[in-house]
Amino acid sequence: MVQYGDLDTAFGAVSDPTRRGILERLGHGDASISELAESFDMTLTGVKKHFGVLEYARLVTTNKVGRVRPCRLGSRRLENEAAWIERFQRMMDDRFNRLEALLERTKE
Repeated sequence: MVQYGDLDTAFGAVSDPTRRGILERLGHGDASISELAESFDMTLTGVKKHFGVLEYARLVTTNKVGRVRPCRLGSRRLENEAAWIERFQRMMDDRFNRLEALLERTKE
């Protein structure tokens, strides 16, 4: 099996709808773990587990300020992931174009 390292980590992190929701929520501004838990109607433990996956992928970050742990988007920009998706899309487009051309030729 081919390993893609950081791509696997990022795609794994965004494969879950709750984690995508957390990223969208943090895109609107910082929030504490407690605020995220309320937003997603989850336990603190559940949000912390999701947040840990996102943090491992460097998509979010947090630091402790007193008793609060503000969460924010991380510095990772997903450029490599976007480039991979674009290459895959071009490959699929090429395959469908070849299939379409073949079907056109067999119709005649």
